[in-house]
Amino acid sequence: MTTTHTPHTIVIKVGGGEGIDPTALTAEIAELTNAGSRVVLVHGGSHETNQLADALGHPTRTIISPSGNQSRRTDRQTLDIFKMIYCGKVNKTIVEHLRSAGVDAIGLSGIDAGIWIGSRKSAIRAVEDGRTIIIRDDLSGRVESVDADFLNLLLDAGRMPVLTPPAITPEGIAINVDADRAASATARALRADELLLLSNVAGLLRDHTDPDSLIETVEHSTLEDAQGAAKGRMKNKVLAAQEAIIGGVPRVTIGSAGGIRPIERARNGAGTTFVQGVAP
Repeated sequence: MTTTHTPHTIVIKVGGGEGIDPTALTAEIAELTNAGSRVVLVHGGSHETNQLADALGHPTRTIISPSGNQSRRTDRQTLDIFKMIYCGKVNKTIVEHLRSAGVDAIGLSGIDAGIWIGSRKSAIRAVEDGRTIIIRDDLSGRVESVDADFLNLLLDAGRMPVLTPPAITPEGIAINVDADRAASATARALRADELLLLSNVAGLLRDHTDPDSLIETVEHSTLEDAQGAAKGRMKNKVLAAQEAIIGGVPRVTIGSAGGIRPIERARNGAGTTFVQGVAP
């Protein structure tokens, strides 16, 4: 009797914050693909977008929700700047480096082929100067469906997708979406074995002012506690991890994209690892 081997599928999200070089992951990704793993890379580009926005005289504004989540204020001009960096410079630079390392990478945004379909938020509640306001013209939202068939077509053909926001609505409107949560949705849709969320932080801290208070493991029963510990941008990462775990991804790690062999370190438990467990 012949046993069919199912390739290991791993979704890696690398952030775009200051000091992060996504091309530093090239050698490790090449090793994974050469070993037969199916890899999807999702990336950000926030720092370079902020720099270009400043240079163009349209500086970035941050929205803080009543629950403390942070997001980019996305008007039409901001979205155009966003696309220049995310879909242009950063995406193609990563693909260039991967292809030079022998990885058959293809760079795509969530817009392309409708890979990430999402809904635009009709209204956003934000806190400014201690009061809550309503914003109705923002071009942001969240990923609601992922075209796993298309991504599997690429993966089965030996291609490695390199994905980036924006996503697109069913009506054809580009929207800014959180890349961590988009990566989570992608991992769930592909039934990935692992999701790595790598950025310029070492993981989730029990006390965000104490770098020695790293939470190493989060189980299903402690997901709510993890969300309570998260502050600022970490809230979105923990929410992405939570959504992935609840959606069936066996293992999610929030870790650092810096240093030597960050992918290997994260897979070996460096950072905060979310694991499946018996639901309470």
